[in-house]
Amino acid sequence: MKKNRIIISLLGLALAMTACSKKEQSVVAEKESLVSVATAVKKIVPQTTEFSATVLPEAKNNIVAGTPGRIRKLFVEVGDHVSKDQKIAQMDDANVDNAKIQIANLKTNYNRLSELHAVGGVSQQDLENVKLQLDVAEKNFATLQENTYLVSPINGVITARYFDEGDLFAAGQYPLVTVMQIAPVKIKINIPEKYFLEVKKGMSVDVKIDVFGNEKFTGKVSLIYPVVDELTRSFTTEISIANSNWRIRPGMFARVTINFGDANSVVIPDKAIVKQQGTADRYAYVLNSDNSVSYKKIILGKRLANEYEVTEGISEGEKIVVEGLAGLLEGKTVTVANQ
Repeated sequence: MKKNRIIISLLGLALAMTACSKKEQSVVAEKESLVSVATAVKKIVPQTTEFSATVLPEAKNNIVAGTPGRIRKLFVEVGDHVSKDQKIAQMDDANVDNAKIQIANLKTNYNRLSELHAVGGVSQQDLENVKLQLDVAEKNFATLQENTYLVSPINGVITARYFDEGDLFAAGQYPLVTVMQIAPVKIKINIPEKYFLEVKKGMSVDVKIDVFGNEKFTGKVSLIYPVVDELTRSFTTEISIANSNWRIRPGMFARVTINFGDANSVVIPDKAIVKQQGTADRYAYVLNSDNSVSYKKIILGKRLANEYEVTEGISEGEKIVVEGLAGLLEGKTVTVANQ
């Protein structure tokens, strides 16, 4: 009898423990399914976008001699400001002197043959051959003269020098110097295709140069490329900055901010956004009418303090889960705490 009472007691204890375990599991499950939601609303969102790029010169010229020779004199050094048509270098003019002598000899010969041709002493073809030689020699002389003094084709600054005085220069091998026009400077940026109709030539933009901190410079759209890149779905745009004081230099890092107007967009709290591991995709849980949730991929736009603009995936008025996201799955039924 005593043994039976012990068995009954043990069974009762086991049943009580099982009941407690089920109750605890139920509480855990309830906690995992308890969520808070927020309503997706529409707001006016400024469509300002920042683009990063490197400052470029308005023009860049490599000064190259068209004929080989020795560099007799260099008139500039790296960092020098130069004007258009200012002399950069003088090449050895020995070839110029030789060309002068050759032209003089050909002229003498041509005059002599002209006299003989007048009395029938030489043929017309012989006279024309000498005339052709003279014309070629004069053109070569003009080229040599042009390449004796090398000049800058633009107003700018010397940014590189590759030879010294006395060096032998092989034509077409390397430039003697590089000159850049840096007033103005320009910045090339790639703008998403959706803004193609919004960008206008001459429109003003804000530019920050990292080296100058938060100081703002005014730039203007100077060139819009007429095609959209089919791979990146963007189009190239050039921004021009006057840079009259030459503070901005090519190679500096720039940030261009463009205002494309306002948009009436759907906005949700940033804490509702779920990032899928291993990808750049963003998702949100949307509450359905039967209190189940759907896992929706979304496309984000601008960040607004503690909210995000959503350009695709969420409609105005939808309920979005903002708390209790841990453990949620597609189709899971939830209990809404703030309904």
